[in-house]
Amino acid sequence: MTERRWLSNYPDGLNADIDLTADSGSLVDLLRASFSKFGDRVAYNFFGIDITYRTVDLVSSHFASYLQSIGLERGDPVAVMLPNVPQYPIAVAAILKAGMIAVNVNPLYTPRELEHQLKDSGAKAIVILDKFAATLDQCVARTKIDHVVLCSIGDMLPFPKSAITNFVTRKIKKMIPAFELAGSVKFSQALRLGSRLVLKNPEIKPDDVAVLQYTGGTTGVSKGAILSHRNLVANVLQNEAWFGLALDTIPAGEQPVTACPLPLYHILAFITSMVMLRVGGKNVLILNPRDTSATLKTLRAHKVHMFPGLNTLFNGLMAHPDFDKVDWSHLKVTTAGGMPTNPETARRWKLRTGSTICEGYGLSEAAGTVTCNPPTGDIRAPGVGLPVPSTFVSLLDPTGKEVGPGMVGEVAIKGPQVMRGYWKREEETSQVLDSRGYYLTGDLGSMDQDGYLKIVDRKKDMILVSGFNVYPSEIESVVAELEGVLECAAVGTPDTDTGEAVRLVVVRRNNALNETDVKAHCRRHLTGYKQPRIIEFVESLPKSSVGKILRKDMRALRADQKLNTNLHPGHLTRVK
Repeated sequence: MTERRWLSNYPDGLNADIDLTADSGSLVDLLRASFSKFGDRVAYNFFGIDITYRTVDLVSSHFASYLQSIGLERGDPVAVMLPNVPQYPIAVAAILKAGMIAVNVNPLYTPRELEHQLKDSGAKAIVILDKFAATLDQCVARTKIDHVVLCSIGDMLPFPKSAITNFVTRKIKKMIPAFELAGSVKFSQALRLGSRLVLKNPEIKPDDVAVLQYTGGTTGVSKGAILSHRNLVANVLQNEAWFGLALDTIPAGEQPVTACPLPLYHILAFITSMVMLRVGGKNVLILNPRDTSATLKTLRAHKVHMFPGLNTLFNGLMAHPDFDKVDWSHLKVTTAGGMPTNPETARRWKLRTGSTICEGYGLSEAAGTVTCNPPTGDIRAPGVGLPVPSTFVSLLDPTGKEVGPGMVGEVAIKGPQVMRGYWKREEETSQVLDSRGYYLTGDLGSMDQDGYLKIVDRKKDMILVSGFNVYPSEIESVVAELEGVLECAAVGTPDTDTGEAVRLVVVRRNNALNETDVKAHCRRHLTGYKQPRIIEFVESLPKSSVGKILRKDMRALRADQKLNTNLHPGHLTRVK
C-alpha cells in the first residue's frame, strides 16, 4: 500500500513523517541528551519522593559499571523483573549504557513461565525485586543466570524512609517469601561497588538490539520481539509528535507530568516513560494500581497532564468513591490500549474528567504504538485512530490482497518501529514478516475511507457459529451498555449443533442483574447467531498483569471449574 489516505485527517501541525536523520542515534544517545538538558528536573516521583534526571544518570552509570565489572559483555541479555519502582528505569538505562540487552520480565510470572523466558533469552544476569525472588529460586538452577541483583522497595528512598519501608515490607506485612539465591548481591551494594569504577562507553549503533520485549503469551508460547535502538527511538519520536500537540497546551513553565499505573515492563508504559524523558517530564510511579485507594491518593497529589490506561483500569478507578476527589482539570491526554475500550467506559470517563480517551493500537512487535486517535483532532469511537507518522497500515484478505474501505482484513503494518524479528525463531519470524517488510499482526480490522482503523478481533479469538464469524468485541460492547454490567468477556465454546456457541462471562455492578436481563438485551441488539448461548456471572475475570482479559484462560475452562483470575481471586458461577 503506497497511498496514505489518513494523512489528510492529521491535525494541523503534525508532519507525515518523523525525522530519523536528526535523531538516528541510539536510545542511549536520547537518554544522555535528556539527562544533560533536564538535570535538575524531577524525572520520577515514588512514594512522594522526587528523583531528578541527574540522579538517574549518575546512579545508572554506577550500576552500568557494576554490570561490566562482573564479566558481562556488550550484547549480553540482562533480565529485569521489577514492578514500578525507581530501580526499573535505572536498571534499564544502565543495561543500555553498558551496551547490553534489556529483557523485560513480568514480575507475576510463575516459576515455569520465568524459566521459559530466561532460557529463551539466554539472560546471564537478572535484576529482581526481593518480593519475587522465591519464584526465581525455584528455577534459576535450570537457566544461564550467573548473577542476581536483589532490589527492595525502599532502596531509592532517603533514610529513614527507606529503612522503614523495607522493614514494614519484610517484617510487618511479610510480603517476601523465603528464598536462598546464594551469591546474590543487593542493589545498594552493586551501586557502591560500581561507584568506584569507571564506566566503559561502548559504541552503540542504531541497529543494535536494545530490548527483548516478550509477547504476553496469550496466543501460545511467549516469544521475544527483537527491538533495536532505532525501533525504540522511532516510536518515541512518533509518540512525541503525536501527543506533543496536546502537551504544548500545558501552561508555560509547568513541567509535563504523567502518571504511570501500567507496569513499566509493558511496552505501552515503557514507551510513554521514554517519551516523558525525551520532553523533560515527570513520571509518577504507581506501584500497585490494584490498590485503588492508594492510586487515587497519589493522583490527588499531582497535576497530571497525561494518563495512560486501559478499559479495566478506567472502570476500577471510576467505581471508587474517591475518584472525584482527584483534580482532573489539568489532564490533557488520556490514552488507552491493550484491549478495546468500551464506548460506555469512554463516555463516563469524558463526563467525569473532561478528557476524551484517545484509544490506540500497538504491539510489542512494533515497539509500542501503531495507530492512535488524535488528541487534538477528530476522535472516532469505537476505533483506534489513524496510523502515526512514518507508518503504513494495510488490510489484507486471506490471499494477501488488500481489501477496500470498510471491509475486514488482517492488519499488516510497516514502519521504523517494526521489530527485526523474534529472538532465535527464524521460522516464526518468516511467517509474520513478509517480503515487503510488513508485519502480519494476526489482528482483524477494517479501515474507513478517511484512514481510521477499527480492530475487530484477534484471528484466534473469532467465534465461528454455523459458519458465521462472530467477533467477541462486538458482543462485549453491546453487553457493556447494559446497566448493572461492570465487565464482560465473550468466548467460543464447543456446540454439537453449531460447531461453536457464544459463552458470555459477566462481572455485575450490582446483584439485581440476572440472566433474563442480559438475554433480553442481547436479543434487542444482536442477531440470533451472535446471542450468547451460555451466560455466567463471576466475581472477576482472569487478566494479565496489565489488566488485559485473558480469553484463552476462559476458553480452557469448563463451566463447573473455578476461574484462575491471576490478579483478583474469584469464582465461576454457572447460571442455569
